[in-house]
Amino acid sequence: MTDTLTLPNLNIEQFGIPTEGDFPLAWVDHKPRILLLYGSLRSRSFSRLVVEECARLLTVMGAETKVFDPSGLPLPDDTGDSHAKVQELRDLMAWSEGQVWCSPERHGSMTAVMKAQLDWVPLSIGAVRPTQGKTLAVMQVSGGSQSFNAVNQMRILGRWMRMITIPNQSSVAKAFLEFGDDNRMKPSPYYNRIVDVMEELMKFTLLTRGNSAYLTDRYSERVESGEALIARVNLAKI
Repeated sequence: MTDTLTLPNLNIEQFGIPTEGDFPLAWVDHKPRILLLYGSLRSRSFSRLVVEECARLLTVMGAETKVFDPSGLPLPDDTGDSHAKVQELRDLMAWSEGQVWCSPERHGSMTAVMKAQLDWVPLSIGAVRPTQGKTLAVMQVSGGSQSFNAVNQMRILGRWMRMITIPNQSSVAKAFLEFGDDNRMKPSPYYNRIVDVMEELMKFTLLTRGNSAYLTDRYSERVESGEALIARVNLAKI
């Protein structure tokens, strides 16, 4: 039995064993910061209307919310990182502790507007990973029957960007029927699901934001950092 527990390839100095004591109730003295993104530039964008409804709910729940307007954001690689809209988006990404993404489904996919926003945010900016450890809720709107292609794609992106994507999600079918002339969402099971998703996002954000650095700390990266440090020390001795 002892032999089966031998781990000769393990860097024991960088190996850690998670315990309950690693998760203190971290107190953060500001409101949860939630960034909301939407994926359409139409004057009556239903993904924007859903996001605005989400922002109202989150504000009532005690969050501070900011909605990014993608109008004027250039295509990725079409200009430099210093573009004002790119900097605005990246600053909001760094500011946020949780996010809401809502995209229309177009040609069975999230929209180019939605994808362009996410493509402008790299996995790291200098030594900072702007999305790692932040909570994420994904939602979509459809002009026809209910579908989940866009939310499934956004879940993949959330994982790639090292975010904590909550289990619940929302897909609003025939979104044009779900909003009144005042651009407010009508009572419906779709509305109830959006409330569910925002409630769950708040719970996960409150639970994880004080411990996100620990939750996303990785053995492989500790090993790489340790090796890089040793290499620098050895180089300095030459």
